Amino acid sequence: MAKIGKKINNGAIIYLQLLTESYRIGNKTRHRGILSLGKLETIDTKEDKKLLADTIEKFISGQQVLSLLEIKPEIEKLAREFADRIINEKLLDIKTKNAEPLQAKQIAKEDWQTVNLHSIRYEEVREIGSEWLCMQALNQLGLKDLLLNLFGQNELSVNISLMHIISRAVYPASEHKTAQWIKENSAVSRLCKVPLNRVDRFKLYAASKKLFRHKKAIENHLSVKTNELFDLEDKIVFYDLTNTYFEGRKQGSKLAKFGRSKEKRNDCKIVSMAAVINAEGFLKYSRIYRGNISDPKTLNETIEQLSANTSSTGRKPIIVMDAGIMTEENARSLKSKGYDFICVNRTKLRNYKTIEGRHEEIVIYDKNENPINLQFVEKPDCTDNYLYVRSQQKALKEASMNEHFSQHYEESLENIKSALSKKGGTKKLNRVWERIGRLKERYPTANRHYEIEVIPDQDHKNAIDIRWKKNQVKPKETEGVYFIRTSLPAKDEETLWRIYNTLTEIEATFRVLKTDLALRPVFHKHDQNIEAHLFLGLIAYQLVALIRYQLKQKGINHDWRNIVRIMNTQKEVLTTIKNKKQQTVIIKKCSVPSLSAKEIYAALNFETNPYYMKKSVVPEK
Repeated sequence: MAKIGKKINNGAIIYLQLLTESYRIGNKTRHRGILSLGKLETIDTKEDKKLLADTIEKFISGQQVLSLLEIKPEIEKLAREFADRIINEKLLDIKTKNAEPLQAKQIAKEDWQTVNLHSIRYEEVREIGSEWLCMQALNQLGLKDLLLNLFGQNELSVNISLMHIISRAVYPASEHKTAQWIKENSAVSRLCKVPLNRVDRFKLYAASKKLFRHKKAIENHLSVKTNELFDLEDKIVFYDLTNTYFEGRKQGSKLAKFGRSKEKRNDCKIVSMAAVINAEGFLKYSRIYRGNISDPKTLNETIEQLSANTSSTGRKPIIVMDAGIMTEENARSLKSKGYDFICVNRTKLRNYKTIEGRHEEIVIYDKNENPINLQFVEKPDCTDNYLYVRSQQKALKEASMNEHFSQHYEESLENIKSALSKKGGTKKLNRVWERIGRLKERYPTANRHYEIEVIPDQDHKNAIDIRWKKNQVKPKETEGVYFIRTSLPAKDEETLWRIYNTLTEIEATFRVLKTDLALRPVFHKHDQNIEAHLFLGLIAYQLVALIRYQLKQKGINHDWRNIVRIMNTQKEVLTTIKNKKQQTVIIKKCSVPSLSAKEIYAALNFETNPYYMKKSVVPEK
């Protein structure tokens, strides 16, 4: 701080204080004036003037002023006013973390006005917490820069695409409903800098198609980026196939076919989707297949893409998959391509023996402290290794299922029997046996424990009664037993079992996709729209996986719907109020996040507000 003299009209000299910035040129120190502080009549001593300069510097640099209570009130007030002027008038080139944090954190300038409390109105209350969370996650993934390169620097098109991805994650719905939600409920368009008059379902359809046209580049980028962010190597990947059903006939679709629906919607056409996911839950590759393709046939078509979409560590990843995909042909194909695999064997082994020189069964405990017996065994004429697994909890579950089937079996027998005494019921002997035959086909496990007798009338044309007896069911030694097949050496039973059980990650992935991100049912008619719809859901899934993975590292294990619920408590509010001059003060501001929302922001190291406050004053008409 320097003192300068200035002559006034009567020839007298007054002294003003000048805030200066020091810099060095060669061996000489130079000073540049930043701001005139006036006479500073209330500050007399050199120590107070130095303290004022130091406090201004701390405010404008965003440093915490720890000894604020020890500073004189007049020094604090002046320091805030001068720091505010320096920032607002851009008298210094100040680099801050975001555009407006100093206003919020350090120099929230006091703005006193006399207002009419009865004139306060709250308008345009919109959700912003979940959208702001997703926007910052997209920035982590670097998706905007990628899309700008892919879309030829068309920023509006990129912003609409980002808006659509966030909307799919936060409010999964049809494009028509999504457009309504963006216009009426959410602040996502403002975050993505998309004017509301440019939002409609047709632009959202176009955005999905445009993203799908660059599927390979986007998928590769997200695969590599998630590995780089968390230093992952993709040593293990999980492969599985699921399907989703359609509403409508889908006559023009080559993808939508009748097949075995995993949602038990055999009345609807379905489409199949294969996914490769790493152990951390990040998607590495996806492929859409027609609905009637069998699970094993998809593996060879997808395996060629594994190396291109996983980390280049110089070794191929271990592939973990479900029993439905692993056939003998697929096992040979994987080994010929140099891939090791882990899967549950399709059937229970009958002729097997313990490996010579190996120890006896070991006992480990799952997360619920249930015992599990493990032992490596070998099968004659097979080079693969097998892990014998006997789970007490699985045995109880199988017994419960058998009891459940037996109950339904007896209820069905009762229905057939009661029809014998009803008008119009099935009574003819051969028809009754047909009904019993169909029942046996439906419940083969329960049927083998029953003896059934049909009592005919004297003419042996109609049945007059049905009797049955359930035989004593002895517990099976094979209940709760399954075998894990692997091409890996038989070294550590517990490690192999835990690797296979990580397959629950891919099951959780499909659950998030189908339920949380509303990937089912599909209403689109044309294959191009179907593929674009599914791919948009997969990009949104990567966004969700990124957030949840980081939260799990900090001990926060909420599911995605619960995270959205918590974050939706933060709103953007437009407030209008009349002041004493009959001017309308318009303030747009985000609400303070709840404690749970703050916890999520802090765990992710994200900013809690997209902006501090926007204010304008409109004079009376």
